[in-house]
Amino acid sequence: MILSDKTIMKMLKEGTLVISPLTDEQIQPASVDVRLGNTFSIVEDSSTGIITMENKISYKIIETDTYILLPGQFVLATTMEYFSLPNNLTAFVEGRSSLGRMGLFIQNAGWVDPGFKGEITLELFNANRCAIELKAGRRVGQLVFAEMDDNALHPYNGKYQGQRGATGSRVFMDTLN
Repeated sequence: MILSDKTIMKMLKEGTLVISPLTDEQIQPASVDVRLGNTFSIVEDSSTGIITMENKISYKIIETDTYILLPGQFVLATTMEYFSLPNNLTAFVEGRSSLGRMGLFIQNAGWVDPGFKGEITLELFNANRCAIELKAGRRVGQLVFAEMDDNALHPYNGKYQGQRGATGSRVFMDTLN
């Protein structure tokens, strides 16, 4: 079941769902708007020109209120908001249509697991021929919350738990192939 604004506000008031910082204007009829944070990460060049899933990837971290995303460029960004989801709630991350129409693709693997705590890292790609100016504090997407039929047997406690800032891939930490 997708949560309504009424249920989201109730959960926020009870403290079962935590979103901080949050303004009343961010709460939509069936979602919560997320804003762009001020941390961006880009993959640093490697000596071989190849990144692998077995080795740690180096990132250059940039803290700025304005970031120019060049045509064809990929960057990791973060939400301003820190989230703490209860063990019976999951969320879908959706980009804004208005930004997609500018050629800005926003992704994050699309899913937030029950029990997750942290800022959400967003993957941004500029598919336009023009550069796109990104500004911290601007709405870039929304979270749609869905209640599960029961608490998760194994709530999220993985390698991104508690993340802050634009967190790079930790695929090298995977124990399964």
